[in-house]
Amino acid sequence: MAIAKAERLMNLALCLLGTRRPLSKRELRGSIEAYLEAGSDDSFNRMFERDKDDLRELGLVIETVENLDGDIGYLARRDSNRLPPVALDAEEAAALGLAAKVWQQARLAGAATGALQKLRAAGMPEAVDPYEGQHSAIEPRIPVHEAAFEPLMLACRDRRPVVFDYRKANAARPEPRHVEPWTLECWRGHWYLAGWDRERGAERVFRLSRISGRVRSRAGAFTAPVPDVSTVRETVESWAGETATRSAVIRLRSGAGYPLRARATATRELGDGWDELEIPYGHGLDAWLVEFGPDVVVLEPADLRADVVDRLRAVAKG
Repeated sequence: MAIAKAERLMNLALCLLGTRRPLSKRELRGSIEAYLEAGSDDSFNRMFERDKDDLRELGLVIETVENLDGDIGYLARRDSNRLPPVALDAEEAAALGLAAKVWQQARLAGAATGALQKLRAAGMPEAVDPYEGQHSAIEPRIPVHEAAFEPLMLACRDRRPVVFDYRKANAARPEPRHVEPWTLECWRGHWYLAGWDRERGAERVFRLSRISGRVRSRAGAFTAPVPDVSTVRETVESWAGETATRSAVIRLRSGAGYPLRARATATRELGDGWDELEIPYGHGLDAWLVEFGPDVVVLEPADLRADVVDRLRAVAKG
């Protein structure tokens, strides 16, 4: 069915691009086999209107023209649908090629590959990769393992409210959350959703790995304004622990916790397979430390130690 629709859309696009005068629905129906096979006029009209909307969504500029007799015709002028030549140098082409390799998630990986193919067909030079031979060290990857990623990505794009079950780090069971999704951000290898929590009447950030079950869409418009993207990104970073207001002291097992070591402002060897680190302490650090399990022991401050212990107890209870 997908192949048949793609063929029908291609034939309609070719008819509209190849004509020098507007074509009526009757003429288009007589020129395209799939339309001839439509069972009735109503069936054809519904199919044609859907196809016309799909082509417009894909970027084809279709004009609707009314003649002196009041008949409606359609055409797609070539000059209105001709893209300017692609002018990229080899370094720009290499940067696009590297960026296209970032996505591992199937839907986005396919879209990135398709975009590159279209650019090359339009004249983009084959990239002379300045990073050749170094990809094993610098090739970027954005992993997406959470099932919630794709429905939330589409909900953010379409501005659709969603409902999902969410388990806070210190909670034993998930709770339903009604959210107006704004954007998804990747931070320290984890994906976060920023949006408006309707029940709490406030902005909230949700880590996708703590969403359980299916993400359900809801009808209706957003009730809260969507802030600027850069503001949302700052909120995610602050919520996840990027904004540090003080320092924490932890014990870290030797040979473990390299992300923590990279952020340490001071490190001291304790012996017996342990090191002492001083790291920036901001909102969300307790959730991050829990991920390292028995390799990390919080020494101070006391409130951070208590938060980590509470989270570990919640995990132990299931």
